[in-house]
Amino acid sequence: YTGYDKYPCKKVEGKAYCGYGELRDLINNYCGDTVIIDCYPEVDTQAILKEISDLFDLIIISDDCALKGKRLENFAKDDLTDDRVFGVMTRRRLKDFFIKSKIRQAEKQLEQKGKKLVIGVGAMLITQKGLRIYASMTRWEAQLRFRKGTPNWNLENYDEDSLTKFKRGYFCEWRIADRHKEEIFYKMDYFIDASREQPVLFSAADYRKAIEKTVSEPFRVVPYFDPGVWGGQWMKQVCGLDPGRKNYAWCFDCVPEENSVLYDFGGVIAEMPAIDLVLFGADKLLGERVVARFGKEFPIRFDFLDTMDGGNLSLQVHPTTDYIQKTFNMKYTQDESYYILDCKEDGGVYLGLKTGVSKEEFGKALEKAAETGILDVEKYVNRFPSKKHDHFLIPSGTVHCSARNCMVLEISSTPYIFTFKLWDWGRLGLDGKPRPINIKHGLNVIQENRKTEWVEKNLVGRVQTLRKKDNFTEEKTGLHELEFIETRRHIFRDRVLHKSDGGVYVMNLVEGEEAVILPVNADFQPFTVHYAETFIIPASVGDFIVAPTEKTKGKTLITVKACVR
Repeated sequence: YTGYDKYPCKKVEGKAYCGYGELRDLINNYCGDTVIIDCYPEVDTQAILKEISDLFDLIIISDDCALKGKRLENFAKDDLTDDRVFGVMTRRRLKDFFIKSKIRQAEKQLEQKGKKLVIGVGAMLITQKGLRIYASMTRWEAQLRFRKGTPNWNLENYDEDSLTKFKRGYFCEWRIADRHKEEIFYKMDYFIDASREQPVLFSAADYRKAIEKTVSEPFRVVPYFDPGVWGGQWMKQVCGLDPGRKNYAWCFDCVPEENSVLYDFGGVIAEMPAIDLVLFGADKLLGERVVARFGKEFPIRFDFLDTMDGGNLSLQVHPTTDYIQKTFNMKYTQDESYYILDCKEDGGVYLGLKTGVSKEEFGKALEKAAETGILDVEKYVNRFPSKKHDHFLIPSGTVHCSARNCMVLEISSTPYIFTFKLWDWGRLGLDGKPRPINIKHGLNVIQENRKTEWVEKNLVGRVQTLRKKDNFTEEKTGLHELEFIETRRHIFRDRVLHKSDGGVYVMNLVEGEEAVILPVNADFQPFTVHYAETFIIPASVGDFIVAPTEKTKGKTLITVKACVR
């Protein structure tokens, strides 16, 4: 264990209240007659109702005014497709799923006298007159609930596999829910962290100030770790994880769509979706240049792939930009790179087709392997040895995967779901089912010119020294010119000034026990980071300094920094 903080927390002004007793007090002290609790999908509205229903004369469940069951499935089927993994990013809004006649009936009911509650997904579509509360949920918590049997919104698919539930959330319900949240965010009076057994309640004004503070200074999102069939043992030791677990494969260390932020409101901790920072603080977080290009999307992703004493990743390829736009309605694709944080002597990376291998020949071998369970991968794909601090560049359309005994810091663009697995070494998933293979999609996007010589020239060892002084070296390590992310590596023993280019930076301390981030013109407290921690420098920070701490003074430290070109 290296001091890696699994629960980074941002101290903010304001007060938060924990427990249903506090929620009951708020409702009892409200002098109006209508309370609205609008909910993110997968929030347990029945648990909330169990605690507060006795306070009301009339309760309207907004979900009952929306499409359900087969009607909902038929309405969304064009977006969700028949594929187990992939759908099409919906263009719909939440109101499109609601039945106008039922909303009118609910509005008519609200004319009755007495204390009334409107609760559920889309409650604010029925009325906005009253005490307005939003019950929030992170997407990661939603995924964990799927695994435990929670169904998708307005369905009874309790026993459906979690991968299919995730697909419905990713392509449809989370998208419409976030669009709805954008429409009502500045109308809310209170927010609830509904991800835990006892809700945490805080004012909307305090939450907006917390977002404003977060996008004005360095911060970390809350990482989450997940096992996998190829998972390794490195993160257990370095990140202080449960040694009793069989392995850990992934760490999503900076994927704001999925991660959360912990806020300390005067000693009461609330966990809220990191995507809120993007939706409601984009200009300060991303910078005007990045927003102009990507809109309210966080385009840079850092995550860990641990195969140390594990297995090979699945052999895979990511879609080209043209393909992902036409097929899945995504704005941009998943270009990526593998930065080797650590590895053993036999570690390596599979990258690009071998010279002389045609896509057609490779495709036939993959189809045959799907039947026989046997494939000589190195007959078709290059395997390059790896060592610590190597950086392999992987523009979309390039066949690739990490071999076993590597600890990879994956630096990429954000839409991580779009991985076309070509070969998975004959393994089953942790659920005992075959992992989805996407040979057809993969063959549609493999770039046949990415052969041995091209890969060696363009994607391996592309390090360029930009500046070198006594205690400081700055290097450009990638990414390829076809990719929109650029990475810089700083090797230093003294403080380093980082000049802002007006955009957001994502960084990781890839060597050294700890470092500190210091302001130049911005107003924030020194921010300490530890080995392997990913951290975000919002565009609003401007210039900043990375320096050794007292503990690491005189020692060599290394950071990797990514930005949008």
